Amino acid sequence: MKWISLAILASAFSVNAATIAVIDSGLDYKHEMIVPNLWTNINEVFDRRDNDGNGYQDDVHGWNFAEQNGQIIDYSYLGTFSGDCSKYFDIQGKRFLGQATEEEIAWMKAKATDANFAKEMGKFGNFVHGTHVAGITIRDSKSQAMGIKLIPTEIKPFMDRLRGMKSVEVADRWEILAGLFDQLAVAQMTQLTDIARMIAFHQADVANGSFGTGFNQVKLITDTAFRILFLKKPDADESKKAAGLFISALVKHGQGFVGSAPSTLFVFAAGNDGLSNDEFGTSPANIKADNVITVGATYKNEFFAPFSNFGTKMVDIAAPGMLIDSAIPGAGNYLKVSGTSQAAPYVANVAGVVKDSNPALSPLEVRKILMGTVDLKAFLAEKVMAGGIVNPERARTAAELTKTMSVGEAISRSRTMVRDMVSSQSQVNKNVVTPIPLTPNFNF
Repeated sequence: MKWISLAILASAFSVNAATIAVIDSGLDYKHEMIVPNLWTNINEVFDRRDNDGNGYQDDVHGWNFAEQNGQIIDYSYLGTFSGDCSKYFDIQGKRFLGQATEEEIAWMKAKATDANFAKEMGKFGNFVHGTHVAGITIRDSKSQAMGIKLIPTEIKPFMDRLRGMKSVEVADRWEILAGLFDQLAVAQMTQLTDIARMIAFHQADVANGSFGTGFNQVKLITDTAFRILFLKKPDADESKKAAGLFISALVKHGQGFVGSAPSTLFVFAAGNDGLSNDEFGTSPANIKADNVITVGATYKNEFFAPFSNFGTKMVDIAAPGMLIDSAIPGAGNYLKVSGTSQAAPYVANVAGVVKDSNPALSPLEVRKILMGTVDLKAFLAEKVMAGGIVNPERARTAAELTKTMSVGEAISRSRTMVRDMVSSQSQVNKNVVTPIPLTPNFNF
């Protein structure tokens, strides 16, 4: 098991390295991009025992909350996908750059309506997503990636319960609906709270959350629940109200999730619906806490990604999230993918560097540094709270300066010491279609 010994060696020589919990769909712990920065629990070994007494047996490189074991990836999926999955992303990237041929675009559109391909793409997305995100979190850093695999929440028992409640008054039906969504939110956030407690036990400095339940995904659930209970299809206002009830419940109960790991900075993807999170909302992106930062996506430092959610109240900062090349499972496998799922780990990466530069910084102080050292951009003034895109070198400089001065002073000084990043002004298509989302949403 050469890869394990390499991971342990990397851990031994990275005493001050930040730990980044990648809460996602698992990661390829054998991939050459991941191995040098793979988090290893030195108090645990693969022996079917809970050596460190934290309740998770064999959590050597993380934990699989889907099957409740230490296997953070299922390698049986390797080699089972057609080349069309990668081809789709390649052509999508060409479309972003305005380089796709008419034949390629026609192929892509045909595939987008192919039910069998959509099913394969869903499996492919779930399989590669966590590894892709993990690669971004640790690129060019000493930070160590901890693999945390999510478990979906099942909605069917709740839907069945609604079928016997059709004779109550309309006002009561809304109350019943709100209660249902509250129960669903508790179930979802209870699982996430368990994850938070686990990463808190291992003292993770940063947790990346490139997952979520957006407004459009919520509507699929809430519209169905509304039809069952009200015996009709909801109109636009009713649909928005029902979805809002569920998202509000998720955000409310999400406070306990992030509060269970107060020493960890949670970095959340804003979502890929192209909607305002201020108006429509997304979970967990809309959770507000001192140890939370939410990220929208850009193309490099040039323009805001058309698919990215935004909001000057609910989206804190922007980072590159288009055509991001990173690892996917399998030796030598890489892929360019676009989404806020890629922008969030970019910020998590920088947060890890900031924490590594000064381990004494609290999550709130790291958040302040990330937001205070951005490159201010006019195109982001109405999109994100910070009004700018993360500047890695300026953030790192500010963190170093905090060893001898206050955070506020360090931010001000760093702004005079480090210039804005140079823009390449690439010729790209700003009116791109929304990518097939690789952000894994909870299945209800």
